[in-house]
Amino acid sequence: MDKQGQTIDFLLAEQRDQEAALRFLKKAIRRHGVPEKITIEGSAANEAAIKRFNEAHGTAIEIRQIKYLNNMVEQDHRGVKRITRPMLGFTSFDAAQATLVGIELMHMLRKRQLGDGVEQGLTAAEQFYALAA
Repeated sequence: MDKQGQTIDFLLAEQRDQEAALRFLKKAIRRHGVPEKITIEGSAANEAAIKRFNEAHGTAIEIRQIKYLNNMVEQDHRGVKRITRPMLGFTSFDAAQATLVGIELMHMLRKRQLGDGVEQGLTAAEQFYALAA
């Protein structure tokens, strides 16, 4: 998320390791540019990926591990957790990916991040159905 609360990107990976964190970081930077600061949780994989990116590309992204700043991201994830918790897990990675992509898409539509529907005066559900058609 950026500081305005807009979703930058998301990546679902089978392993939560440095390689997955680096893939996510590169994907987000390709779409949105190099940030000055990144607030992360206590994950060593995220920190290592950012440091590796800084070394490889000569950037100086500041890493912040401040608990209260990370709360905004956790609150954003609350909607996903609320929907997936009753499912008691997924039977396969593909099922998890398909479900979570749909949930995140609806979340982004509700936050009015996809401008085309807003300009046409469509509700989040109408935008979703238009994308699915």
